[in-house]
Amino acid sequence: MYSTAFLDLPPLQQAGGSVQLPGSKSISNRVLLLAALSEGTTEVHDLLASDDTRVMLDALRALGCGVQEAGGGVARITGLGGRQPKSPAKLFLGNAGTAMRPLTAALALLGGEYELSGIPRMHERPIGDLVDALRQLGCRIDCVGSEGYPPLRIAQGDGLPPLRLDAPIRVRGDVSSQFLTALLLALPLVAREQEVVIEVVGELISRPYIHITLELLARFGIAVRHEAWQRFVIPAGSQYRSPGQIHVEADASSASYFIAAGAITAGVGGEKPLKILGVGLDSIQGDIRFIEAAQAMGAQVTGGPGWLEVCRGAWPLKAIDLDCNHIPDAAMTLAVMALYADGVTTLRNIASWRVKETDRIAAMACELRKLGATVQEGADWLSVAPLPQADWRAASIHTYDDHRVAMCFSLAAFNPAGLPVRIEDPRCVGKTFPDYFEALFAVAQTPQERIPVICIDGPTASGKGTVAAAVAQQLGYHFLDSGAMYRTTALAAMRAGIAIEPGQEQRLAALARGLPVRFKDGRIWLDDGDITDAIRAEEVGMNASRVSALPAVRQALVALQLAFRRLPGLVADGRDMGTVIFPGAPLKVFLTASAAVRAERRHKQLISKGISATISDLRADLEARDARDASRSVAPLVPAEDALVLDNSLLTIDEAVAQVVAWWQARQPF
Repeated sequence: MYSTAFLDLPPLQQAGGSVQLPGSKSISNRVLLLAALSEGTTEVHDLLASDDTRVMLDALRALGCGVQEAGGGVARITGLGGRQPKSPAKLFLGNAGTAMRPLTAALALLGGEYELSGIPRMHERPIGDLVDALRQLGCRIDCVGSEGYPPLRIAQGDGLPPLRLDAPIRVRGDVSSQFLTALLLALPLVAREQEVVIEVVGELISRPYIHITLELLARFGIAVRHEAWQRFVIPAGSQYRSPGQIHVEADASSASYFIAAGAITAGVGGEKPLKILGVGLDSIQGDIRFIEAAQAMGAQVTGGPGWLEVCRGAWPLKAIDLDCNHIPDAAMTLAVMALYADGVTTLRNIASWRVKETDRIAAMACELRKLGATVQEGADWLSVAPLPQADWRAASIHTYDDHRVAMCFSLAAFNPAGLPVRIEDPRCVGKTFPDYFEALFAVAQTPQERIPVICIDGPTASGKGTVAAAVAQQLGYHFLDSGAMYRTTALAAMRAGIAIEPGQEQRLAALARGLPVRFKDGRIWLDDGDITDAIRAEEVGMNASRVSALPAVRQALVALQLAFRRLPGLVADGRDMGTVIFPGAPLKVFLTASAAVRAERRHKQLISKGISATISDLRADLEARDARDASRSVAPLVPAEDALVLDNSLLTIDEAVAQVVAWWQARQPF
């Protein structure tokens, strides 16, 4: 997951290949709670790893459930089986409505003392209708701050009070379907002796999410009947029974972004369609009906159990006027697809957007206008006019700590004007799809020249590697330490038993071409092995010098270095990055420092490793190497003609990084 303050998406041209989706948030948290309420142990497979599931797992542990995470999306939950949870307990639930609402209902019907809170936005999301329904039953719940909103206090330390189950429990259905879901998940706890009836007041929004709830309840032994989605009956004698094992279906809402990307770009000019794995036409999730909306806009979608395949059909896309009650979350994706349509698209019956992670109607309207779109909004509708190529604008998208806003607007990077898009706070996708941007970049394609590169060249001990790695981390870009490539080649040759001599030049070049090297978290990896320290050995350094003298090896390593230019961008450090490897890079920095300062830095580095050295000898070596590097015939160490020179003799690392980032920011159109 990108942990940067912002992520710049370069212009994207096409999408193709395949993408594996993570598990559904809605299903994951429902399954976790049902497993926690059941007798015995439930093994959950393909569980979503996200912020929302993390707060649910932490809450279940705090309540006394057995929680064992086995890795690979597998968790084993040993349920309470009717036992009262640990009490008192304070539960922090972030911004996870799929944890806050159901846990409130379940804990209110189990007895005990609990405090449930979240981030400030969660305390702005209404829960009053659920609290009122539970109070109808006789549960004692207090709103600690504003009435009708979290934080909540459940005050039943002396046990569950007598409950009023003779009359139907009434709950509004026109604010959030999560209120009804919470009651459906919790009320079987008290339906041992008599049936329990829930009546929905007003129109029930987001019915597909209630369908998910009913399907999962059935898996855990609770057969709920409903009458026209307005009256729900939980039968007497209900008791949760663990299915033993259960698999979480991939998230259909997350599929919408890739369905849209396919509708916009996939399959054009004979390129591959976009294949989506983990969710298929047989999905129990209501948001799978996003396919129907995408097809109405012109997408070509086929599929089967656990897979979908998408490519562009009609172009431009067709404008639609759609009641989106059945796809409340996925409908946000349609608002961005509307930019590529042939007329005004109107999305109706989306009042629930107002009470989600943010006011999504207002947020979508504001950010679409930044791109140049004409947008109109109402209490429960949004209209978006298409954007002609000439009217698109580069924009920095504010995401409101809302994962779906961030993912929706990534689709704007496919704009026909070839403009970049900035996503602020990309970390917010961690709520449901932590690796969303990595998944997008794996299937998105764009010409190499559109992928930004920052080159940081300079002499030995100038700090270029440290600065370049930090710049890459701040921007969320890939990192290339070109100097390490020769040492890595030498180490790989030594391990493979290949002599480093002219007679083995072609074998060494072939080895270099396929070198599985990567840079991650400040470390250097060869295959799955950390070689950061190994390549600094004296013998490896000597062999690296011999390797670099072989023309075929140098040529192979140039090709390998060019391959590091991948989405969303690259920061490359070395001696000839801006002059030879990436001469067209939009920002080239020549980082230098005085020989005296560099010698002092190297001296401190060696002393810290227990290696004795003198500053005078180190300075003499550095000055001699500078002279050799500057005068060599192949790729001499000189600043590129358009490089910005940064003398960091008197700068801290943070100051040098800040200057490079500032230069880069000044070149962006946002």
